[in-house]
Amino acid sequence: MKGDARDPKALIRDAYEISGITASECRTIFLDWALGVPVGADTKAEVQALLLQYAHQPSDHPMTLTLLAALKDAGPARRRGGRAGRGL
Repeated sequence: MKGDARDPKALIRDAYEISGITASECRTIFLDWALGVPVGADTKAEVQALLLQYAHQPSDHPMTLTLLAALKDAGPARRRGGRAGRGL
């Protein structure tokens, strides 16, 4: 195992080590990590644990900001209007 139980592929760890990484790249890395979370696992709890694990990293690091954004509720789905809403 390259990483640890929470981050088996060490995606999050590696993101913190990449100099000049962008927010967009962090979101892509996070999505890859999230797809690997076992079905039925509490993803928010896993993200909170990652934030604790990497608390020593700068609070304005793009990966930290991505992890914090992952804790926010998405809110209710909104209806798409026009052609997209009609399924044409």
